[in-house]
Amino acid sequence: MKYGLNIQPKSEIDFLSLGALIHRLDPGIIPFRKATECHIHVSGGEFNVAANLSDCFRLKSAITTAIVDYPIGDLIKERVRAMGVRPFYKVFKHDGVHGPNMATVYSDRGQGIRAPVVFYNRSNEAAAQLKPGDFDWPAIFGSGVRWFHSGGIFAALSPTTAELIIQGMKAAKAAGAITSFDLNYRAKLWNISGGHERAVSVLDRIVKNVDVLVGNEEDLQCGLGIPGPEVAAKSKLDPSAFIGMMENVRKKHPQVKIVATTLREVHSTNRHSWSAVAWIDGKRFVAPVCELDVYDRVGGGDGFAAGFVYGLLSGESEEEAVKLGWAHGALLTTFPGDTTMATVEQVRAFAQGGSARIQR
Repeated sequence: MKYGLNIQPKSEIDFLSLGALIHRLDPGIIPFRKATECHIHVSGGEFNVAANLSDCFRLKSAITTAIVDYPIGDLIKERVRAMGVRPFYKVFKHDGVHGPNMATVYSDRGQGIRAPVVFYNRSNEAAAQLKPGDFDWPAIFGSGVRWFHSGGIFAALSPTTAELIIQGMKAAKAAGAITSFDLNYRAKLWNISGGHERAVSVLDRIVKNVDVLVGNEEDLQCGLGIPGPEVAAKSKLDPSAFIGMMENVRKKHPQVKIVATTLREVHSTNRHSWSAVAWIDGKRFVAPVCELDVYDRVGGGDGFAAGFVYGLLSGESEEEAVKLGWAHGALLTTFPGDTTMATVEQVRAFAQGGSARIQR
């Protein structure tokens, strides 16, 4: 037993996600109201972690999700294959007019003093129609799964997605897998699906089945209804407010062994100070602070989660696991898109104090 967790040493699947796949339209630094062209990034909070673990960290990862049988679904499936993620799809037919659809996220990158702008079209989204019974959990977990992961964005999509997460979590626990959940509290999504009270009720039921939580103090307060800390943070990089909430987390969810989050001070769209903190089985671990020249900030938190989970699955020390997450999240902000283009060697080098000197 390490980190307070009983992690299986090896299995057919190292990491399995449950969540929605989306495609993000990115016009770069041009606002959408003036855009004439866009890049397309395939994403989804749960998918991003699985893709990063496969492509960068060379683990065997998989995703349970919805896919629609039309050209956008084909585009998304190609990217899932390219990132080496094994899919378990519930396939939906498109009627040629109304859908169901693969969700679209619109997100420019901003520039300098101008912040990025993000908005959605999740109308008639296939993933929101997923429900308990859509996946054969005994068959999926029967082949062996070390870690199961989902998140708050998927939970907010519909009443049935939340119930599917709970069903998946219970199946994972029965199979001996570690379970994790990224709270990812998004008020816009919860406001159209029952509001804050429903969010707290739903997420509380999910987290009762969770070993590892990802989320900052705002996620914990808004998503789980946990009172804020008595101590105030001196800056966005000060972990004291986060650590100050851990006793309340422990009281409400004593089975949770790890809570982790990134720490970010935004000076401008392209200049951030970056750190991370984790509470692991009663002890705190804080990453160094580095200055980021940000190319595309979307996915940095998922990058941290992937590096952190990799460290835990690899049996690294607690401090090293946090630093691997911190390093990978930092590197991910230097690439376009939501998923990694880094190698594990680059991550380890940066985590150990590497610099931006040219590599010859």
